Amino acid sequence: MAAESPLDTFRSVLTGTSRALAEQPEVEVAWTSDQASQTGKLMRVPMPGRALPADQVAQARGAADSMALRLRFHNEALHNAGAPGETLARACYDAVERVRYEVLGSDGYSGMRGNLDAVTAQRVAADPISRATKPEEVPLPTALSLLLREKLTGVPIPALARLGTDMVRSWIEAKAGEDMAGLAQSLEDQKAFQKLALSMLGHLDLTQVSAPEQNDNQDEDSEDEDDAGTEKPEDAETSADDQQPIEQAGDSSDGEGEGEDQEEVERPDDAADADMADEGEEGMLPTRPNRPWTDLPEDFDYKTYTTRFDEVIAATDLCDEEELTRLRAYLDNQMKGLQSVVTRLANRLQRRLMAAQNRSWDFDQEEGLLDAARLARVVIAPGHSLSYKIEREVEFKDTVVTLLIDNSGSMRGRPISIAAISADILARTLERCGVKTEVLGFTTRAWKGGQSREAWLAGGKPAHPGRLNDLRHIVYKKADEPWRRARKNLGLMMREGLLKENIDGEALLWAHTRMLARPEDRRILMVISDGAPVDDSTLSVNHAGYLEQHLRRVIDWIEKQSPVQLVAIGIGHDVTRYYRRAVTIMDVEQLGGTIVEQLADLFEVD
Repeated sequence: MAAESPLDTFRSVLTGTSRALAEQPEVEVAWTSDQASQTGKLMRVPMPGRALPADQVAQARGAADSMALRLRFHNEALHNAGAPGETLARACYDAVERVRYEVLGSDGYSGMRGNLDAVTAQRVAADPISRATKPEEVPLPTALSLLLREKLTGVPIPALARLGTDMVRSWIEAKAGEDMAGLAQSLEDQKAFQKLALSMLGHLDLTQVSAPEQNDNQDEDSEDEDDAGTEKPEDAETSADDQQPIEQAGDSSDGEGEGEDQEEVERPDDAADADMADEGEEGMLPTRPNRPWTDLPEDFDYKTYTTRFDEVIAATDLCDEEELTRLRAYLDNQMKGLQSVVTRLANRLQRRLMAAQNRSWDFDQEEGLLDAARLARVVIAPGHSLSYKIEREVEFKDTVVTLLIDNSGSMRGRPISIAAISADILARTLERCGVKTEVLGFTTRAWKGGQSREAWLAGGKPAHPGRLNDLRHIVYKKADEPWRRARKNLGLMMREGLLKENIDGEALLWAHTRMLARPEDRRILMVISDGAPVDDSTLSVNHAGYLEQHLRRVIDWIEKQSPVQLVAIGIGHDVTRYYRRAVTIMDVEQLGGTIVEQLADLFEVD
């Protein structure tokens, strides 16, 4: 048995510590190449370098400590019951709650404070507050949480955020200074802290201060869920969004909310247009609205404002060789726990394909090869004539399979890891069976418009411009490229900052066009996505169903008129309302097996 690596040992220690802090033995810790996130009792912590640098170790510990403290001291149901409806107010409400349970930990465990300081500094470095040059650029949730943290712990604000925080310090302290003093007295009582936090948000003019009678009623309702207010229900989940910085005052980075609609209500149109190109940050996630299929104009005509800034690019051109090697090593590490399961399913696919390609025989022929299996009947009954067999060729269509993988921000973490792992194993398996495989990805070059939106703004903002972002279509593996040469490229999906927004209809057309140029008789296109097409820039200046309408028309055309066989797999979202042949999985662990089963079924259909 191979010796445990230092990274594995560190993770084991981190898991044990987190279980003890959370007082929950079911807690698990997994590595990620992205920012820290939490789903129930599964914690995904950024993987430090193999040499375990001290700063990266402290950040990993801090991320795990924060999530363990959340499990121990935070009641999600109680928190959501009192949450304000306004987008900015909710972001501030979430931010100060994290300060509460982290302060409880740093006060209770002296060795934890350094870890939490390290992870706070890491969050700040990725937050727009570190780049703010004027007060309106300072994200209020971040500034408010840092000032409260300073008030409660006495720890100075990280250097990168000090300038931005000082721009709004006097305004916050004038309006909410007394509230912060009260919050310090209520750290151990989430209900009381929640009431004071809501009062503070009212004093900051972010929400309406509730009447005392309403707050009392709310408390009575909450008591039914948790008397102490400090235990989290077993089924409550924490999303990755809670671990992410708020990108701009008034703009939520919630990966599943109707953020675009809220933004249009809260800010004047002119201000939204002027700031849109600068709002996008690497930490953001696009929304996944999956809106109902209604209110779409009959004269719909999809168009693009400009294609000048679109790109089709090889994975090797987006990343240098050294980084690709590092990312591939990370992906290989992720495959340890999944490879046996997915490989077993891939072997099943291989057996089906090889069986379909095997030659068959015509028996009881008058001539050909002697059928040795039937010699026994000649011995038993000499009157029988010898039996012969003739080998018959079975037509097996030359096949090419394209995996088109959604590279949008909401695929971050486990979904994109599973997609990359499945693509890797399938490419190897299909290559052994003589089936060509192409692996493609689609995203955008920028958040919220990029150069396309800048050109639109400079052109006077003409109405209904159509698609308004810069496409990025990525070729991870060409169909004729050997797997061994392209295997490293798949690690690019693990790269921080690659995954942005998604315009599915045009990506589907691009992959389809590539397939039509292929000489194979059978062409299979498999789309792996986790929801509806979303691009904030496009949807802010066109009707809400603009990208969905285009996607539906593209799918309808391919399914009814194209020789390409189309299948889709939705991760966490129902894609059966778009694709005729589709499955939806709620657990990304199912993805590898689902891909194999879908492909196996397609190969059995002539």
